[in-house]
Amino acid sequence: MTPRSLGMQDDQLSGSSPPGEPEFLVVGKLGKPHGIHGEIVMDVYTDFPERLMPGVVVYIGPQFKPIQIVNRRTHSRGLILSFDGYQSREAVAALRNLLVQVPSTDRPALPNGEYYQHQLLGLKVIDDNGLELGWISAILETGANDVFVVKDKEGSEVLIPDIESVILDIDLGGKQIKVHLLPGLLPER
Repeated sequence: MTPRSLGMQDDQLSGSSPPGEPEFLVVGKLGKPHGIHGEIVMDVYTDFPERLMPGVVVYIGPQFKPIQIVNRRTHSRGLILSFDGYQSREAVAALRNLLVQVPSTDRPALPNGEYYQHQLLGLKVIDDNGLELGWISAILETGANDVFVVKDKEGSEVLIPDIESVILDIDLGGKQIKVHLLPGLLPER
């Protein structure tokens, strides 16, 4: 859920899920129990771990079981959490390897011009001449910048760097991204 600067309109910052967006967002994965009093280690997958505080309800596993966080503390590998109704090591061990999720409607609002990566998946990509290149099928996180994996109708992939000189406009409402192709980005045809 890494935010990115560009393209979002003010009416898209409300945090509500437009059609086609996921209902839940993964914020972590539960690991092994910690100690004997019902605590468990969670690997953090969110950029906003501060929202996972005591009193917050999260949804665990594929059945989206609602569970309230009772306690939280930082750990070298993420967070150590305890949940309402899980007071022993044995009880919390049943949650091991399950994903921790929050409703997408509860995601923090981003500043104007930023968006979440999941909002980009499936967007149509066109170049500045109107040529349709395909749609974003994945986003690769590299050290310098993200790279959009754009897949066309035939299944071929093109890698588009997420840099200012290439990404011209992101229109979430219109479900498309306009790009300027630098020499060498497209394979010779």
